[in-house]
Amino acid sequence: MTLELAVDLLGNLLQTGLVLAVPILGTAILVGVAVSLVQSITSLQEQTLTFVPKLVAVSFAMIMSANFILRTMTEFCIDMINLMPVMAP
Repeated sequence: MTLELAVDLLGNLLQTGLVLAVPILGTAILVGVAVSLVQSITSLQEQTLTFVPKLVAVSFAMIMSANFILRTMTEFCIDMINLMPVMAP
């Protein structure tokens, strides 16, 4: 395996991981900011007010993006398996 191939594989791995994490993390950030804004406006400081909406929103985002995540992971794994003969010395 050459250095260029290793760097390319690592870049592809990091890019795929980032693409897979964005829907879930983005949802958690958006809901967290919205709930924090509501809490600061109303002066409510309950811990469950931040946890429950995030839990529901992230669960919904995981369900909605499951097809995309599974398809992307499958394509990545197929690409890695197809590159195995090139990786062998």
